[in-house]
Order: sequence, then C-alpha cells, then structure tokens
Amino acid sequence: MKAPREQFVAAELAIVLSHYDLGIVTDIVEFPKGSHAAAKVVVTTTKGRFLLKRRPRGKEDPYRVAFAHALQNFLAHKHFPLPHLIGTRENNNSMLKIEDSIYEVFEFIEGVHYDGGLVPTYEAGKTLGLYHKLIQDYHPEYDPPPGHYHDAKGVHEAFDRMAPILEKLPSATGREREVAHVVATVRKAYASAARAVNELGLAGWQTQIVHSDWHPGNMIFDRGHVAAVIDYDAARVAARVVDIANGCLQFSMVTGGRDVTAWEDRTDTARSRRFLRGYDEMNVVSQAELAAVPFLMQEALIAQTVPRIMKSGTFAGLDGFLFLQTVIRKIEWLQANRAELELENRES
Repeated sequence: MKAPREQFVAAELAIVLSHYDLGIVTDIVEFPKGSHAAAKVVVTTTKGRFLLKRRPRGKEDPYRVAFAHALQNFLAHKHFPLPHLIGTRENNNSMLKIEDSIYEVFEFIEGVHYDGGLVPTYEAGKTLGLYHKLIQDYHPEYDPPPGHYHDAKGVHEAFDRMAPILEKLPSATGREREVAHVVATVRKAYASAARAVNELGLAGWQTQIVHSDWHPGNMIFDRGHVAAVIDYDAARVAARVVDIANGCLQFSMVTGGRDVTAWEDRTDTARSRRFLRGYDEMNVVSQAELAAVPFLMQEALIAQTVPRIMKSGTFAGLDGFLFLQTVIRKIEWLQANRAELELENRES
C-alpha cells in the first residue's frame, strides 16, 4: 500500500508563492502524479501555468539540487525540451530554501503520456541521443552523485538479506526452498550479466553525465514527439550505454495487470529496435555498445527491482516473491533472444 501523497497547506503555499513573480494567482490544484513523497501543485496565474514542488525528505541536499539545476539550465540554453526552472523574485535562485524544505517552480508543459506507439518510442530514443550529444563535454560546477546499476556493490550485497524478507510474504509462507532458489537464480543472473558487460570492456569506455532515469513516466509527449523530459535528480557520470540500455528496457517492457504471473515473458522487440534506431540516428551507437545492451537490460531490471522489494516486500504494490519469479522469466527471455535486440534498418 502506497504512503499518502504529501500535500501543501494554505499558509505554506502563500509564503512560498510570495517569493516568486508569477502574476496574479487564479487557480491552484494538486498535481497527483509522480512520487508521493513530493508535494506538487499546478498554479495558474495571469502569466501562465507553473508547477510548484516541495522536494521529498532525504532529497534536500542543496549541492545535489544545485547540480541538477545547473544541468537543467545548461540544457535549456541548448534548447533541449524540458520545463524551464523559474527563479525567485529577489535574486533569481532556482531553489527556494525555507527552514528544512526546498521548493522548486517549473513552467508547466502541456502534453500526454506515452502510449506505447512506435513513433513516440523512436522519438524517445532520438531525444536520449540528443541529450547525450549536448552534454558530452559538459563539465559541472557541482559534483554529480556516484554509482549506477551496473555491477553495483549494493545490489550484490542485497541478495544476502533478501530471503528473510520474502519468507514473510503470504505468497512465500512455507516455501523456503523455493525462495532460496529464486534468490539464487536472480543473484546468478545479475552476476552473469555484469560479468559479460565487464568482458566487453565497459570499464574502459568514455564516461559522461547520463540521465539515469530515462523512462516513459519522465517524458511528456505532443503528437508523438517529446515535448519535455523531466526529473534530473538521478543524473550522474557513467558510460552512456547504461542510459541506452535502461531506456531500451523501459520503452519495450511488456507488463500486464495486478496478476504478475500472467505477464508475458517477452520484451517488445519492435519497440526496442525502434528506440535504438532513434538513438542511433541522432548519436551513433557502437557495435560494442549494442553487444552490451541486452546484458545491461538484465542488470537494470534486477537493480531496479531489488531495492524496492528489500524496502517493502513489494514492487509497485505487487507481491515481491511473485514479481521476482516474473523477473526471472523475463531475464531468461532476454538471455535467449539477445539477437532480437538489434538496430533495425541499419547499414553495416
């Protein structure tokens, strides 16, 4: 069960808005999307529409925020599609700190959600290629956060603590041997995929700032095109292929309803190829990177699943034990169908 969504109180809104020159406020409505830990409202004024956000607890490090804001301002100057930050009235600061809280105001971008079509999938890949191209030589003033999902120490170590958490779930009661087998299988798959990527030489590849959270929920679309990319909090330094592979996974994942046992094993290869094609037409992907993508997709799937199950025993409210079994099926499909994850319509 999800935690209640954070909300603003009227006095808090009045104080925060007094620091901005947004015009005369005509309407304020809650924006019930994204993380429940971040309070968000859409403010309509005589000057337009804006998104006001209070950052979640634990994400108020001003240096991390400064890094993310500097990155967004750099991209804005390069005309990359993203919501522009609005500065404060007094000194044009992109973050407002009041006591222990940090607030941000963005221009509000109209658009629609990703619909799973091939055109927006292609555009998502193309936009990631543009993102990487624009910031390839960007040198931030503030240090980016460390770490990424490939061969991550935290993921490797989590497997040692996972079985007791799963065994408490109703779906795993009295099934200790099955739980042990599931944990061992996922552990082995993650280690094997990481080893394959390392053998391809990832450690020696050029690094740069990557978005690190490239998925449909962080994009706003307009008639199939990317109107805006949001959420730069996870940006960090890594080889660009970790972004490419995660984006390929996120835009080709085949899911289903609340019964995860009924989910299909496969990845949507038409979408994965279209995503890679979009990226490659903007920013050429090397053969070595292409070879690493299927393995990194496996790592990303596991690394994004494990921490959430470790925290609550669930993944997006779905039973963690059953979800891990579904993850295993999807990994096995990726292992058996690596050749399907290739660029379409690419000349050799």
